Parts: sequence; C-alpha cells; structure tokens
Amino acid sequence: MANINYGFEKRRKEMEKKKKKEEKLKAKAAKKSSGSTDTSEDSTETTPVE
Repeated sequence: MANINYGFEKRRKEMEKKKKKEEKLKAKAAKKSSGSTDTSEDSTETTPVE
C-alpha cells in the first residue's frame, strides 16, 4: 500500500484556497466596478426605520 504524501496534500489544499480567494476577490471587484450605483440591497438593510 502506498504512503500518503502529507506535504503534497497540504500544498494542494493551500493552492485551492488561494485560487478560491482570488476568484472571490475578482468577482467582488467586478461587481463593485460594474454595479457601483446599484446598492439597493445594502441600503435597505442599513437604513433605520423610524
């Protein structure tokens, strides 16, 4: 039976996390740049009701 290469597994997981984080940041930047005027969801949650 083959031994598990823990160093490789750790590196693979770290690379996946980094890739996912970068994709998330790109999506966030694209959303911010394309829809900077469309913040109706955010403004409705933060406005206090009197």
